[in-house]
Amino acid sequence: MTSTAPENPRNRADVLPKSWNPGEVEADLYEHWVAAGYFAADASSDKPPYSIVLPPPNVTGNLHMGHAFDHTIMDLLTRRKRMQGYEVLWLPGMDHAGIATQSVVEKQLAADGKSKEDFGRELFVQKVWDWKHESGGAIQGQMRRLGDGVDWNRDRFTMDEGLSRAVQTIFKRLYDAGLIYRAERLVNWSPVLETAISDVEVKYEDVEGELVSLRYGSLKDDEPHVIVATTRVETMLGDTAVAVHPEDERYAALVGTTLYHPITGRQIPVVADDYVDPEFGSGAVKITPAHDPNDFELGLRHGLPMPTIMDKTGKIAESGTEFDGMDRFEARVKIRERLAQEGRIAAEKRPYVHSVGHSERSGEPIEPRLSMQWWVKVESLAKAAGDAVRNGDTTIHPASQEPRWFEWVDNMHDWCISRQLWWGHRIPIWYGPEGEIACVGPDEQAPEGWVQDPDVLDTWFSSGLWPFSTMGWPDATPELAKFYPTSVLVTGYDILFFWVARMMMFGTFVADDAVLTAGKPAGEPQVPFRDVFLHGLIRDEFGRKYSKSKGIGVDPLEWIDEYGADATRFTLARGAQPGSDLSVGTPHVTASRSFVTKLFNATKFALMNGAAPGELPDRATLTDTDRWILDRLEAARAEVDSAFDRYEIGKACEGLYHFAWDELCDWYLELAKVQFAESDERAASTRIVLGNVLDSVLRLLHPAIPFVTESLWQALTAGGEGDSIVVASWPQASGVAADKVAARRISDAQRMISEIRRFRSDQGLTDKQKVAARLIGIEAADLVAQQAEIANLARLTEPGDDFTATASLEVRLSGATVTVELDTSGTVDLDAERRRLEKDLATAQKEMAGTTAKLGNEAFLAKAPDDVVAKIRTRRDVAESEVARITVRLEEIARLAAGK
Repeated sequence: MTSTAPENPRNRADVLPKSWNPGEVEADLYEHWVAAGYFAADASSDKPPYSIVLPPPNVTGNLHMGHAFDHTIMDLLTRRKRMQGYEVLWLPGMDHAGIATQSVVEKQLAADGKSKEDFGRELFVQKVWDWKHESGGAIQGQMRRLGDGVDWNRDRFTMDEGLSRAVQTIFKRLYDAGLIYRAERLVNWSPVLETAISDVEVKYEDVEGELVSLRYGSLKDDEPHVIVATTRVETMLGDTAVAVHPEDERYAALVGTTLYHPITGRQIPVVADDYVDPEFGSGAVKITPAHDPNDFELGLRHGLPMPTIMDKTGKIAESGTEFDGMDRFEARVKIRERLAQEGRIAAEKRPYVHSVGHSERSGEPIEPRLSMQWWVKVESLAKAAGDAVRNGDTTIHPASQEPRWFEWVDNMHDWCISRQLWWGHRIPIWYGPEGEIACVGPDEQAPEGWVQDPDVLDTWFSSGLWPFSTMGWPDATPELAKFYPTSVLVTGYDILFFWVARMMMFGTFVADDAVLTAGKPAGEPQVPFRDVFLHGLIRDEFGRKYSKSKGIGVDPLEWIDEYGADATRFTLARGAQPGSDLSVGTPHVTASRSFVTKLFNATKFALMNGAAPGELPDRATLTDTDRWILDRLEAARAEVDSAFDRYEIGKACEGLYHFAWDELCDWYLELAKVQFAESDERAASTRIVLGNVLDSVLRLLHPAIPFVTESLWQALTAGGEGDSIVVASWPQASGVAADKVAARRISDAQRMISEIRRFRSDQGLTDKQKVAARLIGIEAADLVAQQAEIANLARLTEPGDDFTATASLEVRLSGATVTVELDTSGTVDLDAERRRLEKDLATAQKEMAGTTAKLGNEAFLAKAPDDVVAKIRTRRDVAESEVARITVRLEEIARLAAGK
C-alpha cells in the first residue's frame, strides 16, 4: 500500500448496513462480478495459467450438498490463484446424462399416454433438446447463488457440436487402434430402462430374500443327485451345469457325469472348479452363465452353453416351459411351487439377507444379462493411466489414495460403452448390406444405404474427454495452448475409478497429439491434470451419509436462504481435508454465520474508529500490541498459504477462523480501544495497523467467503486499490522478523488479564464493576508498557490513598510473578471466594501428596531418569508454595468475615 491514513479520519461505517443481511446483497454482487468480466479467462494473457474444469453436473440435476462441497473448493482455489496473479480458467459445463434425461422426457410423454416409439427416434431426440433448452440446467442458476466464479463465456455441454466431434474422433482412433470391439458379454441390465448401465449406476442394498434348496438329478436317494441352494430360483431355467470343488470327495464320482434338470429336462454336466466353496451350503452350486458374473467366468473356462432366459424387460423368454412371458419375480414363485409339488425342494425355504444391485435411476434390481455390446479394451490404457501417477506426471492428494488408484487401474476389466438409448452420442459404426462394418469419423460420410448402429455411448465416454474436449480438441485452440493440461481436478474419492480413471486413460492416449503438444516444452507430460484433489463424502452431523431417499441431509439452497452463501461455503471449506469425510449440520452452519457476523461487526467497529489501510509507520515507533498483531498476521498468512498449497483447505480455513476471531477480534480490537484513547500519534498508527490487518484478513478470507469480504473490503479501502477484492492482490510475506519481545509481553499481558477476569468471575463481579488494584512486580515482569491495557481490559482502577487489599492473586508469567492486590470490599462474596480457594487448596494438596509419595519411593528414584525426578521435585515445590499461599489467603478471608 502506498497511501497513508487521513489525518482526520472520518467514520466510513455508514456505507455498511446496520447488520449483515446476505440475501440483500449476494445476487447483485455476483452479477456485478460476472458483468465486469472478473471470471473471464484470457487465453492470450502472459500471466501463468491456472485451470480447472468443473465436473459436469447432469443437465437434469439440482445443486445438492455434494455439488456445493465440490464447487466451494474449486471456487476457493481459483479465486486465490486469480489474486496471486494467475490467468485463471474455471470452465463450466453440463453432462447430457443419457439415462436420466431420457427418463425425464419419457415420463412426461407417459403422462400424456405416449411413448418414445409413438414419435420415432428423430422426433423424440428433438423433444429432449426442447426440454433441455426450456427446463434443463437449473443447477446453473443455483451455482450463481453459491458464488461460483466460472467463466460463463466458455460454458460447455457434452452434446454440443464441438464435443460431439471430439467423441467421434476419439472413438475412431481407438477403433482403428484395435481398442474398441463388439462382443457378447455379461452386463448390468436394467429391465425398466431396457439398457445396459454402468457400475457406478448400480447401488447395492441388503435385501431379505429366500434361500431355497433344490434337488437336481434323481429323486431317489440311492441314485445320482445334487442339492444346491439359491435365492434366484427363476434363473435355473438357464442352468447349464452344476459345479463342485475339485477336491470335494463327496462329489468326485459325479464330476464328468450329467444330472437331470427338473424343469427343462435337459441333462447338464457336473464340473469341477476352484471357484466353488466346499464349506458353503452343500458344496455344490448351479451355474447360469448368462445371468451371473461368476457363473459367466466359470462358463468360459468350461466351454458351457450360455442361453439367455430373459428378454430386455425382465420377462422369461421363450424357453418351451409354462413360465414363458412371466415377469422374473412371478416366475420365481411359480417355479418354486412346481418344484415343491415334484418333491424337489430339499429343505424348507429360509430367510436370507444378501446384497442386491439396484438401478440408481429406476430403482429395480438389476439383472446380470448376456448381451451384445461395444467394449473398450482397457489393458494398455489403464497401464498408461497408472504410469502417469507412478511417474509423478499426476499427483494424487492425499497420497494415501494412491493404492486404491493402482488397485483399480491395474485390475480393470474391459469397459462396456454401449447403451440401448436414443438420447446420447450415437455410436459411429455403420453396417453395410453384406454385413460390412465401418467406423465413420467426424469428417467422413457413411456409404449410401448403410445403417448406423442404434446404440449410443455411455455418458462416461464423453465425460472422459472433458478436460480437453471442452477446450476445442481435436482442433488447435488458444485455450488448449494456454490452459491444457489443467492444473487440478477436484472430486470425491468415490468416483476415482469411474470418472477420473477414464479421463486419465483418454488423456494419456492422446498425449502425443500435435494439437496438445504444440508450443509446449519438449518432454512435458500431457496428462489431463497435474493434481487430483480427492475430498471425502458429505455426512450429516451424526456421521450418516447423505441420502435423499432416506431423508438424510440438507439442501444447500435452504442453508443459503437462511444463513447466506458465505456461511454455507465456510461450513464446507472448514471441513475440506484431502480424503476425509465431512460431517455437517445446523450447529456448524450457525457457527459459520456467527463468524461472518463477527467479521462484519469488527470491520464496522474499525471503520467507526477511522481505521484504514495505508503505509505502515516505522516499525520502531509502533507499540508492542501493534507489532504483535502484525507478526501474528504474518504467521497466519504463512500457515494459510502452506496449507492451501497442500490442498489442506480445512486447515487453512480453521487457522483463519481462529486468527480472525481469537486474536484479531477478541484481543487486538480490545487492546486497540485503549490505544485509540491515547495520543493522536499513537491512535493514528493503530488506525493504519488495524486497517492493514483487516485488509489482509479480508483478502485471505475472500476465496472462502467472497460476498461479505467484498462488501467489507470496499468499505475499508474505499476503492483505493481497485474495483473489487476479486482482482485484488493476494497478501505477500512481510519480510520482517517477528518481534519476540513484543510477543512475550502481549502473551504475558493476556495471561494477566485472563487470570484477573477468572478471579472476578469466581467472585460474581460483573463487567461494569471496577475494582481498585495494585500490581506488584509489574516492572520485573517487563509489563509497564502494558499496564494501561491490563487495567482497562481487566476492569481495574488506580488504588487511592485509602486502598486496603482485601484479596490477592499471584500470576506466574514468563519471567516473573505478579501479585495483584485488590480492594474487593463491598463487592466480593467472601463465602464464594472461600469456596473457590478451598477447591484450589484441595487440588494443590493432592498434587503435593502425590509428588511427595513418588519422591519418597526409593524404587522409583532408582529407575527414573534424572530429568523426570527433577520435574516431579519442581511440581512438589510449586504445590507446596500454592498450599502455603492459599492457606494464608483463607486466613485473611476468615478475619474479614469475622470483622463483619
